[in-house]
Amino acid sequence: MKLYLAITSRGLENLLSDELQELGASNIHVVNAGVRFEADEKTLYTCCLWSRVASRFILVLSEFSVHDDMDLYLGASAIDWPSYFSEKKRIVVDFNGTNNEIRNSQYGALKVKDAIVDRFTKANLERPSIDKEQPDLRIHMRLLKEKGLLGIDMVGSGLHQRGYRTEAGLAPLRETNAAALIAKSGWNKEIALLDPMCGSGTLLIEAAMIAAKIAPGLKRKRWGFQSLRFFNTEQWLEVHSEVTFKSKKGPSQCETRFFGYDIDRSILQIAVANAQRAGVGSLIQFELGDAAKLEKPDGFDNGHIICNPPYGERLGTTPGLIALYTQFGAQLKTHFKGAVASIYSGSDELLSCLRMRADKNYKLRNGTIECVMKTYPITARGEVTPSQDAVQAPLPDVAPEFANRLQKNIKKVEKWAKKEGIECYRLYDADLPDYNVAIDRYKEFVVIQEYAPPKSVPEEKARRRLLDLVRATIPVVGVSANHVILKTREKQKGTRQYQKLNETKRFLKIKEYGATLEVNLEDYLDTGLFLDHRLTRKMLGEMAKGKDFLNLFAYTGTATVHAAMGGAKSTTTIDMSKTYLEWAERNMKLNSKIGLEHKYIHSDCLKWLAHSNDQFDLIFIDPPTFSNSKRMTESFDVQRDHVKLFTDLKRLLRHSGTLVFSNNKRNFKMDFDALSDLGLSAQNITARSMPLDFERNKHIHNCWIVSHKEVE
Repeated sequence: MKLYLAITSRGLENLLSDELQELGASNIHVVNAGVRFEADEKTLYTCCLWSRVASRFILVLSEFSVHDDMDLYLGASAIDWPSYFSEKKRIVVDFNGTNNEIRNSQYGALKVKDAIVDRFTKANLERPSIDKEQPDLRIHMRLLKEKGLLGIDMVGSGLHQRGYRTEAGLAPLRETNAAALIAKSGWNKEIALLDPMCGSGTLLIEAAMIAAKIAPGLKRKRWGFQSLRFFNTEQWLEVHSEVTFKSKKGPSQCETRFFGYDIDRSILQIAVANAQRAGVGSLIQFELGDAAKLEKPDGFDNGHIICNPPYGERLGTTPGLIALYTQFGAQLKTHFKGAVASIYSGSDELLSCLRMRADKNYKLRNGTIECVMKTYPITARGEVTPSQDAVQAPLPDVAPEFANRLQKNIKKVEKWAKKEGIECYRLYDADLPDYNVAIDRYKEFVVIQEYAPPKSVPEEKARRRLLDLVRATIPVVGVSANHVILKTREKQKGTRQYQKLNETKRFLKIKEYGATLEVNLEDYLDTGLFLDHRLTRKMLGEMAKGKDFLNLFAYTGTATVHAAMGGAKSTTTIDMSKTYLEWAERNMKLNSKIGLEHKYIHSDCLKWLAHSNDQFDLIFIDPPTFSNSKRMTESFDVQRDHVKLFTDLKRLLRHSGTLVFSNNKRNFKMDFDALSDLGLSAQNITARSMPLDFERNKHIHNCWIVSHKEVE
């Protein structure tokens, strides 16, 4: 009998312990992320072939104290390595863990490797070669504080590599974890099993192999123990033959039915191929299908449903997932009364969208992500099955107060927007304190921007409110969940922070008072169009006929478009970003405004202002509240620096010209005395520059008309 350590994922130790007990192991003890046990050769070979949740089996050679690198070297040197394997074998050292003195696993692996090869050279043998890619043997060193365990990996590559999965989907579930989920789901292997989002088929394949009594390790070509001097070939062949015989006759005796659906035809083809390689292709019925429209297949009866639906790591994926979970839950309650569903997800909030009560919870990490599998006995409540991408009607207990407010806003704003000839507008702007978001409509799309909640609101509570809000928004606005974009806007010093969020480069063309403009709803926090400046842009168009127009801090040049369409003699568009200048030029081309009279200047606006002597009849400037961009020579604060700004602007403004000045600093105070000293006068037009859809937010911007004072 030898001592072994079976390694597994944290949380699977007790499951592995039970498995090893059934396979004949003795003196079993659960440890962190593993199980210690004793076994003879036959039992070890049996465990290697049959274990479904172990990832490795380590032959324990030594356990010793490790306070520093010398202890590590001496402990490894004490093992008679040449008695275990030949110098002809290629090895690699896997080192796991650190302590106060050995803080780097690569350094630890190097010290163990040195001890091994030194033991060979002291015995007048050649040094075994190191091969990280295809070693014959893996040496395993585990360090926990000052305790070290050193041994030889009996397996080689991880046991999750069954050999049947040559391809997988975007987020594959490890085979060992899939087998653990099957075991913990409570599924009776004699009843039908259905995976409505099967991906590459791992859950169903592992379940079918269990039902058909197929050993998961049978397809492996190489094992670590085969490179050891004491490898018992005869015993191995005997065990392997016995396991092969049982595994081959299993599928023909299995009467359990398995059903797999997925919405992606290419992934489904991979699942079919994987099942064939695993030897269970004849047991699983794979079909193209949408989980949001799932119905009970013939032969399922009151079976068991298991799945690992997507749960997303990015906030922007949430709207579609909320709709998916909500619709999936409705389908289960409508068509699968009496069945049981086990759903594995990394988002407890998304699982809440199923609107079902779980009677069992099981936590199991998926890589670095904390996940949970919840098992639900399904009872029907008379839900109507959704037939479109969007949920058909908001549930009465999901943010009803918010849903009512949004519905009222829509009735008021949409009629006005249609009459005005605009295709994008604000529907909701933090009207209710518990639902602190802005919601904007862009044709058939909706953008939800969450304002960062106050620290007094627990993160979990804020997240749950946001999910409920999104669930209610989809049906109330009447859009597809895939046309809802969710963003988070942090409170920060300054304004228009054009952070890049994605790089989809998907643009949408919208209409605004006859102008065609390009917006990007996903790649940036802002979309390329400041909706609150809509009336200001319209006014500039009405003022621009026959004039030389200057647009400073121009962003995507939307004000320039309106000025050009209003008949401006020339336009000059200036911004520090090449990306936004190119965007501005595209906006102009969309409206057939092309020609030498339209200039685009890539420059620091403040620096350009200080040195330019060009003259303009109409100037629009919408500077940031604060900026300390690395591309600017100095920081800029609109309150502190607006007088200096007007000093330069006055020089460029013709005597009969008009300057439209806007900013979004709350409580901005114009220095009228300083302006008067400069020979300028200012008129506050904020109230008449505020569109109807922003009437609740009186402080979203300030707007002023500035001109030369008349000579008395």
